Amino acid sequence: MAKRLFTPTGSVLVAIDMSKHRQEILIERPEGGRRRRMTVMAAKPDYDRLVDDLTAIGRPIVVGFEATGNYHRTLAHRLLTAGFELRLISSVALARTREALHNGWDKNDPKDAQVILHMLRIGATQVYVDPLAAGINDLQELSKTHETISKAKTQTWHRILTHYLPLYFPEIARFAGNSRSDWFLALIERFPTPGSITVLGREAFAAEAWPLVGRKVSKAALINDIYETACSSIALPVPADAAAIAMFRMIIAQARSLIQQRNRIEETAQATLAQNRDYQLLIKIPGIGPINALTILAEAGDLRRFRHHRQFLKFCGLDLATCQSGTFRGRTKLSKYGNARLRRTLWMAAQVAARQCDNSFRDKLGQYVAGHAGDADRRRKAMTALTAKMARVVHAVIKTETEYRPFLERSDARWKDPSLQVP
Repeated sequence: MAKRLFTPTGSVLVAIDMSKHRQEILIERPEGGRRRRMTVMAAKPDYDRLVDDLTAIGRPIVVGFEATGNYHRTLAHRLLTAGFELRLISSVALARTREALHNGWDKNDPKDAQVILHMLRIGATQVYVDPLAAGINDLQELSKTHETISKAKTQTWHRILTHYLPLYFPEIARFAGNSRSDWFLALIERFPTPGSITVLGREAFAAEAWPLVGRKVSKAALINDIYETACSSIALPVPADAAAIAMFRMIIAQARSLIQQRNRIEETAQATLAQNRDYQLLIKIPGIGPINALTILAEAGDLRRFRHHRQFLKFCGLDLATCQSGTFRGRTKLSKYGNARLRRTLWMAAQVAARQCDNSFRDKLGQYVAGHAGDADRRRKAMTALTAKMARVVHAVIKTETEYRPFLERSDARWKDPSLQVP
């Protein structure tokens, strides 16, 4: 949330410039006087000493810091559990303020602590949400690990399709289908070359391939088609026991392992969120499945803390911004100063919803591009508008704890939460 947070009167301000191994700390008392500077190493004794020193002051403590990778998480959690109030400093705002105060772009840790202290004093801060304290740390790890494994699986899948198959079995690529299908990888792991199929004969190959193909319509015809394809293949004549084929099988095994890991994460996520009311509300929105819902909850936390949907749009970077100076006015476009993973997830959900039948997202897209079916730029803008609509719907269903209602826009009267209606 972008909101000016005023510092309580009489509070002691603590500015921390975070880094991997050491933290530069600047302490300012409300009555003025000499500031106290400290250097704290990333070690438990130093963290305990800092907490004891701040507690001994005997006044309300407000701590401000800039997020630095994940290095700030441990100290921030230690200070939060000690009962201190934490404020987050925007990296962009910190850089601009440093340039304004010091008339230069140079950066060093003691100078950053001074700038953080100034921003604390004027209230140019944000609310810090600790994932562990907020109960979303597990969700974040599940979501980020799923993304990492999915990216690795996609890279491995593309390597198989663009490198190994064109060399050792080009024609088999037309049977690849969905990258989630493990049967195809199991088949080419057992039969990586056309020669490994033809050497067995039709009947023997059908017997071995039958359990690998899985439950398919016209399985016998599919297996026979694969055999005929192997007989007329133009693949390189590499023996099945060659080192190159061993490397091919190694990459296939890696892809299958990644698919299994991704499936286990999805099962764990669904079991973890099965009783979560927000999760149940999200998955009823068109385009939002289990993984998209997991990512939204992991990246946004409790959406009820956003009092208005515009705050949530700004958090996602979906708010509009315009560069204007004098008579010049630039194009209005997304600011993108927000959570990139959350913005990408909402974009993907809007893409899926627009392809589904009979929902308000598809209708809205049709209204945007009516009469301009061949205009790619207009469609891109329409999808951006649908993404913002998806964010508003996500915020609304959780804020009001009301299930998604399709075609709500067709109603003449503005809808209100039933719990807010006056009897």
